[in-house]
Amino acid sequence: MCGTKERWDVLTIETLTRYLQEGERDWEDICDRVAKAIATTEEESIEFRDLMIRKIFLPSSPTLMNAGIEFGQLAACFVIPVEDSIEEIFDAIKTAAMIQKTGGGTGFDFSKLSPEGSPSLCADGAAGGPVALMKLFNEATHVIKHFGRRRGANMGVLNISHKDIISFIRAKHLEGELSNFNISVLIPDAFMELVEAGRIYEIWNKQTGMSVGGIFSEIVEGIWRNGEPGILFYDRINRDNFTPSLGDISSTNPCGEEPLLPFESCNLGSINLSLFVREGKINWDFLRETAGKAVRFLDNEIDKNTYPIPEIETATKKTRKVGLGVMGFHDMLLKLGLPYDSSESRELAEKLMEQISWAAVRESRKLATEKGPFPEHDNSTWELPMRNASLTAVAPTGTISILAGCSAGIEPVFSWVYRRTQTVGKEFMLVHPFFEAHFMPKLSDVDYDWLLEHVYMHGTLQNVENPKIVSEEEKRIFRSALDIDWKAHINVQTAFQRHCHAGISKTINMPEYAGKKDIEQALIYAWKQGLKGLTIYRTGSRQHVVLSLKKQGN
Repeated sequence: MCGTKERWDVLTIETLTRYLQEGERDWEDICDRVAKAIATTEEESIEFRDLMIRKIFLPSSPTLMNAGIEFGQLAACFVIPVEDSIEEIFDAIKTAAMIQKTGGGTGFDFSKLSPEGSPSLCADGAAGGPVALMKLFNEATHVIKHFGRRRGANMGVLNISHKDIISFIRAKHLEGELSNFNISVLIPDAFMELVEAGRIYEIWNKQTGMSVGGIFSEIVEGIWRNGEPGILFYDRINRDNFTPSLGDISSTNPCGEEPLLPFESCNLGSINLSLFVREGKINWDFLRETAGKAVRFLDNEIDKNTYPIPEIETATKKTRKVGLGVMGFHDMLLKLGLPYDSSESRELAEKLMEQISWAAVRESRKLATEKGPFPEHDNSTWELPMRNASLTAVAPTGTISILAGCSAGIEPVFSWVYRRTQTVGKEFMLVHPFFEAHFMPKLSDVDYDWLLEHVYMHGTLQNVENPKIVSEEEKRIFRSALDIDWKAHINVQTAFQRHCHAGISKTINMPEYAGKKDIEQALIYAWKQGLKGLTIYRTGSRQHVVLSLKKQGN
């Protein structure tokens, strides 16, 4: 397990090469290009460059890739409507292709499509149904990735009342099917109320005769089997729809953190929380100042962007939504000496998002004074002038957190020692920097190597019995994803969600031995806590994952 820093350096370089344009050599060159492209003044350019150079704030991958170049598509998140005609279906595929070749991710609500076997809108035959058409979208994405610089990603959504809901839930039972899609079921409060009340025998869909319990058990089975489908809580999402006059929201971007109206896009960016701790204290003033600058950056992108089709530009500029989020949360907790699953960490999570959202709103109001409010403001739920209809969302930050050298999003560290598979197929063995900095100076080479191997095999140090190697206090602090129970995972997501305008991308990790009852309880608990969506992953339920431990026999 030697050469950890070199492995991190190789991983960072591999990641960096995805963003380098012709003539660029390093991270500073990328930051120069992006800052100049996004800024409207020289002062802004200097501020934006400084934030990125120091990795205090980073925009999402499409901006890092495309800002300042010819096609200049900057947004990460899109929702494309899918209507029930062959022309409109292929229009949606074409639009998705144009988005994905520039690094954007697309979400689709397939609920308007006719169920399988129903009379077709074509001259003869029957409709193939949502799942069959999703395969067409999936294959298109597979082709598109050969023309782009980033693997295409989709979110497929189906309303729980659709006649084909069972085939949709089962669509990814076989690993490898619909590999370019995440899938989520859109669930209203009325359904969850019946589940919570135990009224599982009530018929939910009279067309199919499916009961509440029959559908819910299929969802639980899919999650237990391989982590899909995800869940989107329809009513909770739309209670935070700031422009209800434009319609209801029924889909999100591929990772679920940004619910959007048809044809809307959204620019994402994340603040690196790990850099706001000095001598055991958080610099709150600096955090609020950074949030304001980040909002200005993201708002500028809306006007600087090159949009794939006119409909997307029109919808986006009506509401001017941006998604300011965070990364490095677990690293911040480590610096503060707080366990991820402690009450103190939950209180901190809520305060962090409250302060960031407050600063974001303040900056948006300032921008409204300077440049005018978003066009649909008078028809929105905002009382005071705002430049942006919504401002905050927590993305997974998989790639940009590698560039920033911090933990991803609000996730706990997966394991202190693990294998990471890049999208290009390369694997890297990594040791978390905080773990290495703490244990390497303390232990002999023999004990340190033994500890690395142990954690690499088991994903935890909680079962190390030698107190000279790992003390009880160290076990308290160094708790990784599988050491944290599902309720604590949900509690952290809930704490961030309370002050987040859009949604939260987070995985609720469960151990391999978790049962279906655990999943049932987690879904009900998450709904009652007011989450907008949920992703649960049971360890070992998939063969191909980005992060993994040592394979048996290696």
